[in-house]
Amino acid sequence: MSNANKTDSSLSSKEDKPNLLLHICCAPCATYVIELLRGDFDLTAFFYNPNIQPEAEYNRRRDEVRRLAALMGFKLICLDQGQEEWLEKVRGWEDEPEGGYRCQICYQFRLEKSAQYAKEEGFCWYASTLSISPHKQAKVINKIGRGLGEKHEINFFQADFKKRDGFKKSCELSNKYELYRQDYCGCLFSLRSEDKEKLS
Repeated sequence: MSNANKTDSSLSSKEDKPNLLLHICCAPCATYVIELLRGDFDLTAFFYNPNIQPEAEYNRRRDEVRRLAALMGFKLICLDQGQEEWLEKVRGWEDEPEGGYRCQICYQFRLEKSAQYAKEEGFCWYASTLSISPHKQAKVINKIGRGLGEKHEINFFQADFKKRDGFKKSCELSNKYELYRQDYCGCLFSLRSEDKEKLS
């Protein structure tokens, strides 16, 4: 994968709306969260997910996010880098069950880059779509996001986006836009976990 930072539109803030960088993990998870937040924020989506493997899967998910950006009309940045560094961070935790400590390392890694980028580019806030998944604990994600916000001196928007039928609404919007929905979180280790569950 290339290391190009692809910016699809200007980062200038709209009048009276604070700007927010929204880390998105995939197109289906982004749908409802973007609808929810862009009424109050000048929102820019940030696709940074070096955990997604293999490369063909990564490309498919990134391209689907680009397609959704065109359909919904939101600004998008795709940062294609960090794969080797991510693998080094999770080394030794390959056999951790899905939802375990390896996943916390992964959240930390992606949110750290999001907070850094948001601060460097002059955003007031940053957030993530991660908590919309019923398989992810919002309490853990928000704790990491808060801590990184304090570290990098930027506001973190805390939420559990799966609440109030958030996940259900994201599924409905995904169907509306005919989005590709993956059947594993992202890394090859999570794919192995899914396979093990199917066999058990």
